[in-house]
Amino acid sequence: MLWLLLLLHIPTVLSEAPPSAPQDVHVDQWQLTWSPAPGETDVKFSVLYHSFEGPADEGDWKVVPACNQTPLHFCNVSFTKARAEHDCVRLYVQAQRHGLTSEPGHACSVHGDSCTPTVRLTARPGSLTVHLTQDHSLFHEHAAHATHRIYYGKEGEPLLNHINSDSSWTMDNLEAGQRYCAKVEYVIFNKSVGLSSCVQCEQIPEHDSTHSVTVATAVVVAVLLLVIIPVTAYVLIFQRERIKQLLRPPCEIPPDLLAMWPELDSPVCDPPPVEPCEVATLMPAEGPQQ
Repeated sequence: MLWLLLLLHIPTVLSEAPPSAPQDVHVDQWQLTWSPAPGETDVKFSVLYHSFEGPADEGDWKVVPACNQTPLHFCNVSFTKARAEHDCVRLYVQAQRHGLTSEPGHACSVHGDSCTPTVRLTARPGSLTVHLTQDHSLFHEHAAHATHRIYYGKEGEPLLNHINSDSSWTMDNLEAGQRYCAKVEYVIFNKSVGLSSCVQCEQIPEHDSTHSVTVATAVVVAVLLLVIIPVTAYVLIFQRERIKQLLRPPCEIPPDLLAMWPELDSPVCDPPPVEPCEVATLMPAEGPQQ
């Protein structure tokens, strides 16, 4: 009878799939938290870590003793702080059920620190900028061998695309109204270091036609001012007498006044008299005779 029960149980075990990886795995002030995948029950979790100095293969990942085979959804990982003071560590969580193990759920850090970049996103029409800085101990220590690795993509899709950048980087030609995401980690000698930043997303805004009109108007006004002001200054400074002549009204005596006072038609001032002139004659000087 026992053998019959075992034979009936074996196909069930063989057909059972491993549990799904934990989700939303993140660290905040050395407190690691995660959520089981939807629909997963009767699972336990183990937290593993490894340091930058060792190889990132399966054999180098070590279990955090306080978080091995735990049914809880959180773990205090201050155990790794001593390692992090001299080296950066990475963390992941695995779900286990009936001897089957899930894929790792890699942890990210909510806040930037000595092993996680501080990231800020700025969305503009058609672009998303990932703001970064090189003012960091890892860059001071490793110089050109240290850089950022930026993972990016649309929200809801795996962030498979990545690029290495020493400073801030901008994604262009993005679709308006769509949300785009990014996360960043440090890389030294082309090897990931410490925890990555948690995924951040921003929605790309629509092009603001009002803003475009305002900018165009401002440009036109600026150009007109650059042209009008120098021309006006030139006219007022160098053409002042000509302007006075053009603005001076014509001096005409009405015919009624001329009929009453004919003398008004004569010039007020007589022309200056012509003074008689004597013709000067030059005479050669007579010298003493020999």
